[in-house]
Amino acid sequence: MTIFLILAPYGVYTFLMFMTSATISVFAGSAICLATIAIDVARGRSVKILAAGSASLFAGIGLFLVLHPTLGTLGVKLSVDIGIFVISLGSMLARRPFTLQYAIESVPAETAAMPGFLTANYVITAAWTVAALLMMAANIALLYFPGLPVWSGLAVAFAVRNSAIYFTKWYPEYRQIKYGAQAAALPEAP
Repeated sequence: MTIFLILAPYGVYTFLMFMTSATISVFAGSAICLATIAIDVARGRSVKILAAGSASLFAGIGLFLVLHPTLGTLGVKLSVDIGIFVISLGSMLARRPFTLQYAIESVPAETAAMPGFLTANYVITAAWTVAALLMMAANIALLYFPGLPVWSGLAVAFAVRNSAIYFTKWYPEYRQIKYGAQAAALPEAP
């Protein structure tokens, strides 16, 4: 459910880009980000860096489009990918990887206190940062090589996004298997 709420704004934005204008698409993405923030607040959870940053990103691009409607569809997609890259990388540079907020709220306190927990979140956030970078590269390729089929950018986005989702689910399990046995063998502190 959490991954659905995290990705819902991007899914709606992407879907609407095929159905309506870029302006409507990014404002809808922003509205859904705000709705996910409201859901988190209603459940007593923290406001997430990714949700707040994405709401601002989508709204900012939407306002830019209202003032300067000359930005094309690929320009909007590239702007969104750059924004997500900046949010993701920025969260790591601020020493608060964006996945950490989600992870802390979904695991027991003992798990969150484990030594490798923060490192695992850096690795997962880095995977999402690389995914955003690859999506940016695909959009740049489409801008500079207009003969490329549009579906190629969609294929890259689909592949890297799904790979990042898979990695996000797989990596904690991998760490648990690899380091869980070691942690269980350690004596408890007095």
